[in-house]
Amino acid sequence: MSNQIYLGDNLDVLPTLPARHYRLIYIDPPFNTGRRQRRKRLRTVRDDAGDRKGFQGKRFRSELLGERAFDDSFADYEAFLRPRLGQAQRVLTDDGSLFFHIDYREVHYCKLLLDSIFGRQGFMNEIIWAYDYGGRSKSRWPAKHDNILWYVMDPDHYVFNYDAIDRIPYMAPGLVTPEKAARGKTPTDVWWLTIVSPTGKEKTGYPTQKPLKLLERIIAVHSDEGDEVLDFFAGSGTTGAAAEKLGRNFTLVDNSPDAIQVMQQRLNCSSLEVAHIGTNP
Repeated sequence: MSNQIYLGDNLDVLPTLPARHYRLIYIDPPFNTGRRQRRKRLRTVRDDAGDRKGFQGKRFRSELLGERAFDDSFADYEAFLRPRLGQAQRVLTDDGSLFFHIDYREVHYCKLLLDSIFGRQGFMNEIIWAYDYGGRSKSRWPAKHDNILWYVMDPDHYVFNYDAIDRIPYMAPGLVTPEKAARGKTPTDVWWLTIVSPTGKEKTGYPTQKPLKLLERIIAVHSDEGDEVLDFFAGSGTTGAAAEKLGRNFTLVDNSPDAIQVMQQRLNCSSLEVAHIGTNP
């Protein structure tokens, strides 16, 4: 298979995909926050009567270019996830890995669900993606992390390219040799990575977009060049962008036409035919 993009409910798409085909699956499903997720796209223009103040006291006006949103609430979250995760297990290779991205509200329920599908022996790590951006609660410790559960089909045989791990600075470089300090260290199961900058080039305007660096680390370490990578909650297409950059093939699935449009623009594949399953073209 070459790169594929599907528009449709992933529960309709997944049964059409070949069994034991994907070396790596990463999914970032809706977090069941009970809220509607929104992301506005704004443009600022010079206006002396504007609502924003900028450099040297100049004023600017904000213009709303558009908004993307989706509902993030499920009456039975487990019933929503279970058949999709069962299909994920079916299409993974015997040495494949699943990375399941969720937050603190549902992670304990999701781990029990994944244990029942992959077996407790298939659980390898809970990775904490920690970031430091946004508001600060005054009534509790601010939640500034997501949880990523890593499961494998076979705990004795899976892809882990240690030499492909990117290195990070030592927190106390004076405690190691200069050679080690210059080389840096490998991360632990806590990954400090910034979110996508609201004003950076990477930003697509799609709600819940995850940073490219996060997916690059997962794909580089847990797959080989030429492998097939699947994301069936593809959103803004970050998995596809990282896979393409690292020489992997991608299959992306989403039921949002907005998401498909963002992916096509981002991946420079507007000519790549989008398959419609369960939806009208």
